[in-house]
Amino acid sequence: MRHQPMIQIERLDDLHFRVTVNGPSQTTHHQVAVRHEYHNQLVGEQVTPHNLVEAAFKFLLRKEPNTSILHGFDLAEVERFFPEFPQEIKDYL
Repeated sequence: MRHQPMIQIERLDDLHFRVTVNGPSQTTHHQVAVRHEYHNQLVGEQVTPHNLVEAAFKFLLRKEPNTSILHGFDLAEVERFFPEFPQEIKDYL
């Protein structure tokens, strides 16, 4: 059975989150910025930024190991690497 990484999210301020992922081989730490405009564009007001970050990491962890996820990024950058992100993010909420 494949190990499911544990995701912990801490809100740093209105824009930034610290995400800790306890992966199968290593724990990684990431800082993610979620701009209000992008948040609304993706999911609207019905989803909290915290839940959006959690869903984004579930999406990313289906694509790559936690050790391959950037240590600091703006959530909008995910689309650059995974163009399907805006369409698929709702599946992870």
